[in-house]
Amino acid sequence: MLDAAINLADRDGIEAVSMRKLGQDLGIEAMSLYTHVKSKDDLLDGMADRIVAQIPVGGGAVGWRDALRQTILGARAVMLSHPWVARVIEAQAEPGPATISYMDAIAAILLDGGFNVELAHHGLHVLGSRVLGFNQDLFDDKSAVDPDMAAAVAHELARVYPSVGAIALAASHEGGLGGCDDQVEFEFGLDLVLDGLERERARQASSRL
Repeated sequence: MLDAAINLADRDGIEAVSMRKLGQDLGIEAMSLYTHVKSKDDLLDGMADRIVAQIPVGGGAVGWRDALRQTILGARAVMLSHPWVARVIEAQAEPGPATISYMDAIAAILLDGGFNVELAHHGLHVLGSRVLGFNQDLFDDKSAVDPDMAAAVAHELARVYPSVGAIALAASHEGGLGGCDDQVEFEFGLDLVLDGLERERARQASSRL
């Protein structure tokens, strides 16, 4: 049932997921589904948990930083294959068993890597949703824009707001001014966080000597 619901969301979008539509896809009465889930929210929680369970952890990497980076980028690959799941996770009242198990594995990477409990706690907070392969930006600049039109808008922006305009004029992706490369920006931010955590871990380790 969860696999069918995930396939439905992948195919038609999360808005298309309903007990009636899922029942049609499975060839059963919608009311029969309530013997397995209590509500649509319960169904969505189960779908999200099933996807989180697909995230590979560690991958044989040596060292906490590489293990964590590899795991988070693996989470991102899973999330990108199901674009709707980040919204479902954000709306959850509480995480499911697979999500808790995944977070336990992330915490273990930090603790085994020499972080004390307090710094591991801080690390989980500062990583935030990046742990699950996504993060919230201030605004959405991913939409496809004609480079000539984007350049004209950026020049006008620079005339009124010179600092923001300078950044917009400097941004170039795929040969033209346009939306930012999400993967590049995600990895840039992730590496900054991981580098900062390593500096703090090393500082605390040296202070105990």
